[in-house]
Amino acid sequence: MAATDSISIFAEGTFEEQILELVNYLARTISEEGRPDFIQPFEEAVKTSEGQKPIEEDVERKRQVLGSVIAQVKGLGEGSDKEIEGFFNLLFSHFLTLYPLNAPETRTHLDTLLKTIVAAPDHTATKYRILTNLFNSIPRRSALRLHVYQTLLEFASANDELDLLGINQIEVDRWLSEWEVSPEEKSGFLKLLVHAFTKSGNAPVAYQYQLSYVRSLPSSSPLAQSAAIDAVASALRLPSYFDFDSLFRLDAVVAAKDHDLFSLLQIFLNEGISQYKAWVESHPDTLSKYDIESTQLERKIRLLTLATLGFQNMGRDIPYSVIASALQVEPSQVESWVIDAIRAGLLTGKLSQTAQSLHVTRATARAFEREQWELLEKRLQAWKTGLAGVLEVVSASRKKAGASTDAPAAAPAAAAPAGIETPAAAAQAAVA
Repeated sequence: MAATDSISIFAEGTFEEQILELVNYLARTISEEGRPDFIQPFEEAVKTSEGQKPIEEDVERKRQVLGSVIAQVKGLGEGSDKEIEGFFNLLFSHFLTLYPLNAPETRTHLDTLLKTIVAAPDHTATKYRILTNLFNSIPRRSALRLHVYQTLLEFASANDELDLLGINQIEVDRWLSEWEVSPEEKSGFLKLLVHAFTKSGNAPVAYQYQLSYVRSLPSSSPLAQSAAIDAVASALRLPSYFDFDSLFRLDAVVAAKDHDLFSLLQIFLNEGISQYKAWVESHPDTLSKYDIESTQLERKIRLLTLATLGFQNMGRDIPYSVIASALQVEPSQVESWVIDAIRAGLLTGKLSQTAQSLHVTRATARAFEREQWELLEKRLQAWKTGLAGVLEVVSASRKKAGASTDAPAAAPAAAAPAGIETPAAAAQAAVA
């Protein structure tokens, strides 16, 4: 759908016929004796008197008539799910056509209808379809989309059915870039997402929206610093989250440098288990205040320490004794810690029980700053030198193979003994 287009869902017939169709549906909730009195004012409102502009050409009169219909919507009405959905599709089609999207009156009517739909009993699946149809019918840049989706999000969260919405962050970021709403409204929507995913028990996704929420706030504001500390606490609580460097890239986090959790965050970025234990001793009540388990943090700091040790010794063997000393554990526990680090994606390598060592083939750096860049440069230079040596061997082998080909073929060359490669074969193997 084009960014400025809406999807209109009209039934056949004139405006007068469609309005009376809506009114007759609403009249189902009224006793048969009272229905004529309910319908008559609407029949008179859509009629065109002599000398009066036809209602099809009179936008203001059409708007007044539709407003009267909206005022009578007290629930979902009495009908099948298909009839209920059809009624609201038709109602909203006229609503989005006749009312200016940015007018306060439009927002007032919309809020009333949204509350009525959500508050009605039963028909949960139909409510999702009505709200989704409405959301998709509103032009992409309209602020009304935000209000409809907020209602949809709150409704799904209240029913513990957040998964039905299929929310993903790429789509949310696109919506926020399209919607013509204030920065405060964007921040409010992100905060609502944090609350919804936290309530659903999906802490990792909630944390990602926490980061977006912090970014959406002015970094120097008290609200931003409070949100930043909440994000730091969430990152520390998540058992499988280790990317603390990304938090230091948030201005609001840096602005909260005097907070106790900021100093703890620095330890998780650069230090080890000794510094962590010292911090806990000097801040005895901070972890419980933010509902953070000390044993879980000990596990995380040990895994991060192991990852740093692996990064510093990439391509080399690390004795178990060195790992045990860095992690402050018994040598017999080293293998289980290495396995945990591998499962967490922090490093890969090969354990040798015979040599009592770990050969590291890949490791994650906690932060990538000047020191890590210099280490990477040394490794690339070593790789370059090694590759140059391989190329020299390949070149020499090819020259020898060429000389053998140019020599007089007086007799076939003797086959190489089993297990010994000819120069040409060695060259081909080196190239392969």
